[in-house]
Amino acid sequence: MAVHKKIGGFLCASDIQKGWRELPEGGIITEPGSARDYYTGGWRTFRPVVDKKRCINCLACWMTCPDMSIVVEEDNKMGGYDYDHCKGCGICGETCPVKCIKLIQEDKFEAENKNKDYDERGRTTTVSIDSRKGDKK
Repeated sequence: MAVHKKIGGFLCASDIQKGWRELPEGGIITEPGSARDYYTGGWRTFRPVVDKKRCINCLACWMTCPDMSIVVEEDNKMGGYDYDHCKGCGICGETCPVKCIKLIQEDKFEAENKNKDYDERGRTTTVSIDSRKGDKK
């Protein structure tokens, strides 16, 4: 193993305790079905919200969500979002045929929701959403 020194606050090889062959592999799923145990919604910079008046419940959003963050109610209708796992990628809004899903920047969501138009799952019946005019550029 090469020997390096820490110079000016930068990591050098002398600080490395293990070689690359000794490091464990990353990104390994050790137990099937464990993704629900990891709350990844904190990574999100955009929060999806849905206009339930315009939603036709086609579930195109559910079919394309890579994180399974679309909540489907017992009557097979779009029930909003599981924000604990939604990463705000926007695929749901892109695939929505009626464009009733909008992405709002997380840091602006509270100001936009001051009248409590959106519930805890991002659903609204009081605000008309046209995602083509949404915040995400």
